[in-house]
Amino acid sequence: MARSSRVQLVVGGAALALALGLAGCSSGGSAESSASGDASGQPASGAGPADLDTVTPGKLTIATAEPAYSPWVENDDPASGEGFEAAVAYAVADQLGYSTDDVEWARSTFDSAIAPGAKDWDLNLQQFSITDERKEAVDFSSPYYTTAQAVVTVAGSPAADAGSLADLADVSFGVQTGTTSLSVLEDSVDLSSDPLLFNSNPDTVQALKGGQVQAIVVDLPTALYLVSAELDDGVVVGQFSDTSGGDQFGIVLPKGSPLTAPVSDAVDALREDGTLDRLQQTWLSDSVDVPVLK
Repeated sequence: MARSSRVQLVVGGAALALALGLAGCSSGGSAESSASGDASGQPASGAGPADLDTVTPGKLTIATAEPAYSPWVENDDPASGEGFEAAVAYAVADQLGYSTDDVEWARSTFDSAIAPGAKDWDLNLQQFSITDERKEAVDFSSPYYTTAQAVVTVAGSPAADAGSLADLADVSFGVQTGTTSLSVLEDSVDLSSDPLLFNSNPDTVQALKGGQVQAIVVDLPTALYLVSAELDDGVVVGQFSDTSGGDQFGIVLPKGSPLTAPVSDAVDALREDGTLDRLQQTWLSDSVDVPVLK
């Protein structure tokens, strides 16, 4: 289920970017210098909190959902820094020169965050997929996460105990037509029969519920949501290792924000120095424990 609409992920009680050619200045330094800052302790771009135009001078206001779910935000407490997006938010703030005490949290709905108009926050993280349509109303940072595709089934299905791609060969699949899910499935599994194609993900899910298919393929955040909130005895069998073409999540900023370029520089630096991979391993790979199918 591509995140062209709001999907809340629940894990442990809860419902997961083409780098944008954003206007504005770049850091002018290497990725390594962007990650570590200069000798003064400021970000490599040379801009500190006093130089950035934020909603509250000297503070960075970051918004998320109400409520916010694990593993993105643990215990609906983003200020704890626990959960993937909470941790990413603080890492970006640090890159921009803001201390933990200088970060203020706000809440917003998903739809209002990507609607045109003024905002009462500087940044917003709610698993927003970067799309051309949304870019007409808001700015996006460069991507901080790319979704994988995953296999979902129900307990008792022949797919439930699959431990490898070969084990899925004889499973009857349902997939939404024209999606990354379909292309990844066909490229990864030597299927003995063609998957059934559906016009929408709800139709695909309904086919699984009704026993018309034995398993479906959706992006990993949607998979985790489905087994937590939509499917009785739902099982995430595993995720595919190929994430090419997956939905890319970006930080949302108001349209034309002067922070867009600095925030993208910060995200890029965190990707270059391995921070995003480490946070993903901590909060997404380990905590949800979804095996990679090989």
